[in-house]
Amino acid sequence: MPSSLRIIAIAGLCALLGACSLFKFPGVHRIEIQQGNIVTQEMVDQLKPGMTRRQVRFVMGTPLLEDTFNPNRWDYVNRVRDPKGDVTEKRFTAYFNGDILIATSGDWQPAGWP
Repeated sequence: MPSSLRIIAIAGLCALLGACSLFKFPGVHRIEIQQGNIVTQEMVDQLKPGMTRRQVRFVMGTPLLEDTFNPNRWDYVNRVRDPKGDVTEKRFTAYFNGDILIATSGDWQPAGWP
């Protein structure tokens, strides 16, 4: 009988410890989590039509996604989860014709583009 009581006590303790993860304690520090490329408006404003892929990579960094089926498109994705758990996702896409930048789209737009 004592061994079954011990098993019940251990199972109850495990259940109580598992329940602690359900509650979010106030004042517990949670960090902001950033994933993907860091893209700023200042970086995008440096882009000009006619820049080469190498120049775009120098300004923007390596793209997060280089589409295998569409090699003339580079995607930059920035995802941030704040301490509350809210997620913000922004995208920027650069389009090329061969080696030359011809267009952009997304949440940031270069200044002075048509």
